[in-house]
Amino acid sequence: MPADQYDFEKGGPTPGFERQWLAKLNRCLEKHVPDYAESLMEGVEHQPEDTGPQVIEWTRALLGRLEEVDRGKAEDVMAGCACQYPKPRLEEMRSVYRETGDIDRVHVMLQEQFLENTKGFLNLSDEEVEFIEERGWGVAGVRRGDAIIATKMPFDWPAYWAEKDPDMRRFHYCHCPRVRSIIKDGGEPLSMTYCYCGAGFYKGIWEYILGEPVEVEVLETVMHGDPVCRIAIHLPRGA
Repeated sequence: MPADQYDFEKGGPTPGFERQWLAKLNRCLEKHVPDYAESLMEGVEHQPEDTGPQVIEWTRALLGRLEEVDRGKAEDVMAGCACQYPKPRLEEMRSVYRETGDIDRVHVMLQEQFLENTKGFLNLSDEEVEFIEERGWGVAGVRRGDAIIATKMPFDWPAYWAEKDPDMRRFHYCHCPRVRSIIKDGGEPLSMTYCYCGAGFYKGIWEYILGEPVEVEVLETVMHGDPVCRIAIHLPRGA
């Protein structure tokens, strides 16, 4: 599979993002709802070049159909459409886990990698790094029992902190072009099922490190008025 059409340094989609997202969607429909995949797309037209309201209403219609079939499967489909963390950055953690079975150790490694990369790219002060660590923001999140609670970083860090309006703050926070458009225009939110696309980012990280399936759960989302997007990664029993 080609690399995701998403710039992890700039934190946003590249021009090929929509076309690749649609390809992932089609694969996920065939995987999770093969008996319905063709009918789900009938009469729901969308081209990669479409933008704005066209894309949002197309997405809303598709989510409605998916949820009528099976809400759990709809979440699985969306999670499979997520952008993926670059696998080469996870290889050392994957190897350490295979050798030790120690999730806490690899969790610390992931946090250190995230902070090092983010501090350099965003030119963060020590105070800002401490703020991020204390709140569990970023890729690694915070271990809480049998789960890791991850809070996404803002999409546009400087604009997010400079903004005073709560709605526009949520706009600068979100990474998804569809959700950013909805927030900016004051449109009706999509079903929270859509945000399992963002949750799938974390699912991909931990499934690759652990070598087994994990479940994810959307706890908060800026699309539905929350101040942040927060995801629970439920670790395998006994981990």
